[in-house]
Amino acid sequence: MGFFPDEVVLLILARLPVKSLFRIKTVCKHWYSLASDKYFVQLYNEIAVKNPMLLVEISESIESQSSLICVDNLRGVSEFSLDFLHTRVKVRASCNGLLCCSSIADKGVYYVCNPVTRELKLLPKRSERPLTRFYPDGEATLVGLACDLSAHKFNVVLAGYHRTFGHRPDGTFICLIYDSDTNKWRKFVSFQDDQFSHMNRNQVVFVNGALHWLTGSSSRILALDLDCDVWRKISLPDEVCYGSGNRIYLLESDGCLSVIQISDVWMKTWVLKDYYSEEWHAADRVSLRCIKGLVQSIFPISQTSECVFFATHKQVLVYHWKSKLWKEMYSVKNSSTLPLWFSAHAFRSTIFSCN
Repeated sequence: MGFFPDEVVLLILARLPVKSLFRIKTVCKHWYSLASDKYFVQLYNEIAVKNPMLLVEISESIESQSSLICVDNLRGVSEFSLDFLHTRVKVRASCNGLLCCSSIADKGVYYVCNPVTRELKLLPKRSERPLTRFYPDGEATLVGLACDLSAHKFNVVLAGYHRTFGHRPDGTFICLIYDSDTNKWRKFVSFQDDQFSHMNRNQVVFVNGALHWLTGSSSRILALDLDCDVWRKISLPDEVCYGSGNRIYLLESDGCLSVIQISDVWMKTWVLKDYYSEEWHAADRVSLRCIKGLVQSIFPISQTSECVFFATHKQVLVYHWKSKLWKEMYSVKNSSTLPLWFSAHAFRSTIFSCN
């Protein structure tokens, strides 16, 4: 490729999978230098965030270590392993190429890792006792990961209701925030009366410097501003209908909050175009008649302006907005113990060091 200028070579390299990129760095010193430059890393990540994927934990049994599959609309299905953590873990959150995992054997032990580069960070122990005695036992109700690619830092959030032994929660909400810049935890206490289902805890979205969760009643969005440690509540679109078989999901769409509502026959999508004035725009309305048999088990996980990924009990589907076509990307060939949507996360393949 000596006849191409470096600018063109960089644009080509920036579209390779991370694993392939590591291989080409061994071709020659010049390519190693190009692929290691800070400008190239920034370019690579800017392109990568425009190609969200779907990451799913696949487990043969409760006792076995889960394997990971990554479903990419451009490159298909690839496999990841978290064996470099040297312990069984549960993926609790995903953001911009990093995963936050909790140890299954050692309650309260958390890791942040990049499964593509196989780098890991063991988070320092906290002095706090377990935040909650609810499911999952000994862990926080909410676990969030915020990876800021431009600031080269990440935060982990553990939040849960305070409960003394033998008593019901009193509404006091304890929040612990890990800051990668200081390698320390900070704490603040507030009051929350919101409850969260498993799916709502699992779908956490990081945009505008804040982490966002949809409450269990699907009536509003709870946002944590990481700059000033303040919780705020964001209203959903006025057109969102609760109950009557409607299901509501919170996702990201090209850097914006997005809400998807699924009924028996329709999928409706809204995007929060103006974050601070809470101005929602209706983005699309899709008929679900062609997948009628799967409607009750589909869960939207990740989306862009081009497509949206869904997980069902045993399948991963993708819907393309422009062509209005559905495609099966992956299907479980054995008897997986849990539905795929139970452990599915939005994912991106980025070059980001968690150390």
